[in-house]
Amino acid sequence: MSETDRDADAQADEALISRWLGGDQRAATQIVERHAQALARYAASQGVRDGIEELVQDTFVRAFHAMESFRAESSLRTWLFTILKRLVLDRQRAERRQRNQVELDEGHAVQEFDALDGMVADEAMLRVRQAVARLSPLQREVFTLRVTEGLPYTEIAKVVGSTEGACRVHYHSAMRAVKEFLSDD
Repeated sequence: MSETDRDADAQADEALISRWLGGDQRAATQIVERHAQALARYAASQGVRDGIEELVQDTFVRAFHAMESFRAESSLRTWLFTILKRLVLDRQRAERRQRNQVELDEGHAVQEFDALDGMVADEAMLRVRQAVARLSPLQREVFTLRVTEGLPYTEIAKVVGSTEGACRVHYHSAMRAVKEFLSDD
């Protein structure tokens, strides 16, 4: 996404926020329509398999409750990613606590199913996914935000709580690791 496109998106978001704060409920619907799919993709990239729609809805609920405090130091989408990331971390902590309280029978097998496995028939795509899965969690997050969402490094740094320079290093390390994995046939 070019600088001009980002500026246009920021201006459109600012106009929608002003309308919503002014009482126009349709502006909230437009904000959700503009950002819901990107939030769902980001949640999936963070390992969320179930309840993505609920997480996205919770993200918007929190955002709209705090919209008056949004200072536009980052893009609205980056702010929404940050809220979603906190919700994902909260959910993971709650699941860990719950797992620690539940004892599994020895014969109980826990299986993970990735719905994309059923849809992705292309071998090259599967190889890329395998390569990305081998990345560290931080590299995977930076890589996904850069490649899938097209965020600039300054925005990625805000989402992951790091510096722009560190995000550049993580991204380039991730790219090198993916390329190496793909060339190892």
